[in-house]
Amino acid sequence: MYDLAWYLTAWAAITVPGVLLSWVWLFPKAGQPWWAALLPFYNVYVLVVGVARLSVLWYVLVWVPVVQVIAAILVNVEVAKRFGRSEAFGLGLALLGFIFYPVLGFGSDEYQAGEGASMGPA
Repeated sequence: MYDLAWYLTAWAAITVPGVLLSWVWLFPKAGQPWWAALLPFYNVYVLVVGVARLSVLWYVLVWVPVVQVIAAILVNVEVAKRFGRSEAFGLGLALLGFIFYPVLGFGSDEYQAGEGASMGPA
């Protein structure tokens, strides 16, 4: 059990900073403040409501055990769509965010704020 805890801690120490740093660059592309990426819980709210343009209900669902897995995948798919990417890229954001979020954050992808939220009202 000790080994599992160590591996999970090491994994989090590598992946979480990568995603957060990417969000610092991603949020301004979506018209959100960069500093919002650094505030726990609020950063997820900004990602769901401000970037993905989904309702607050989706933010709540991201924190409900079991449901959160599906909700997080669907939120990431919507973030990918907002940047003109495919659903497969959204799945990559959900499963390998430390690889896919830097592509959006540091890449030349532009945010598309128009209509197109397929999973709920903004």
